[in-house]
Amino acid sequence: MNKARQEHDICTWWHAYFFDNPLRRLLHAPRRLFADYLFTGMTAMDIGCGMGYFSIAMAKIVGAEGKVLAVDVQPQMLKILRRRAARAGAGHIILTHLCDGSGIGLDKTVDFALLFWAMHEIPDNAGLAREITAMLKPGGICFVAEPAFHVQAGTFAAQVSAFAQTGLREIARPKVALSRAAVFKKEGPRG
Repeated sequence: MNKARQEHDICTWWHAYFFDNPLRRLLHAPRRLFADYLFTGMTAMDIGCGMGYFSIAMAKIVGAEGKVLAVDVQPQMLKILRRRAARAGAGHIILTHLCDGSGIGLDKTVDFALLFWAMHEIPDNAGLAREITAMLKPGGICFVAEPAFHVQAGTFAAQVSAFAQTGLREIARPKVALSRAAVFKKEGPRG
């Protein structure tokens, strides 16, 4: 298998169980990671949501006044997420969306977009960056993190560039365990 193909392979639904375990809560605590960007009442989007590790945590942050759009290409991931969200009392806050891999395909606006260990699975990074930018409200935030053990520095630099070319402004390079990360903001006042 060539390197270009490997970077766009999609993590299988059963493989995602390895990423959702008690140790991850120590490494990737959503409240700590998103404390400066995600608040009660916001609409957030988790792209490549998998089984909902971040979606469920984000739902608890935005509360009943907010919404979380959980987007994935695998129906099995979304099925597991819905079941887990219901058990966590967050099922009414999370809306799941099955995309086809060519784009997100939602006609919504969001305050916060998350791409956590997912962008390398998407072949058209520039198209994805444009679609996310179009969905962000003025003042909206996009948080991108990629696995440092899988995504090389040059690849991540190209991903960051894809967002910069849409007009988003890079505002932070947070320290995220085992990751390369960047945070972008869409200029304009929040509505």
